[in-house]
Amino acid sequence: MVSMKDVSCFCGEQLMLQACCGRYHQGHNAPTPEALMRSRYSAFVLGLSDYLLATWHSSTRPGELAFDPATEWKRLTIVSAVPPLADSGQVHFRAFYCEHKGAQGRKRWHVLEEVSRFVKEDQRWWYVDGSPTLIRLKPSRNDPCLCGSGRKLKQCCG
Repeated sequence: MVSMKDVSCFCGEQLMLQACCGRYHQGHNAPTPEALMRSRYSAFVLGLSDYLLATWHSSTRPGELAFDPATEWKRLTIVSAVPPLADSGQVHFRAFYCEHKGAQGRKRWHVLEEVSRFVKEDQRWWYVDGSPTLIRLKPSRNDPCLCGSGRKLKQCCG
């Protein structure tokens, strides 16, 4: 398990995990749909299926979640977050990840893009659903790394 004191948050905010998404993973309610989306992304990175299910609205929640051990989440980008109304909100995001495939561990890069819907019930935000699009990316070794480090892919995650 990752120590929440010693790592930057995976959601892209410039905070430590404990001060950012980690507090929501520990039971605090996310104040906005965007904060909930960011905490859910961090939960995917950390494999926190209980948190993901607990923040999913009961009308659309699956019975269980299975994580693919070959998937490595690399970066979250919030494209837009519609200012929430009294009881609903939307967040458009892109989540970049790679899959380690085959005996040689080749990496296949993808971006999951989704406009997610949220509702507020009982003073708490819930993820309802989204319209996901999955795109396979084919970056070259000299392209900027998709993790957002600013370095070339071959010198970073490639």
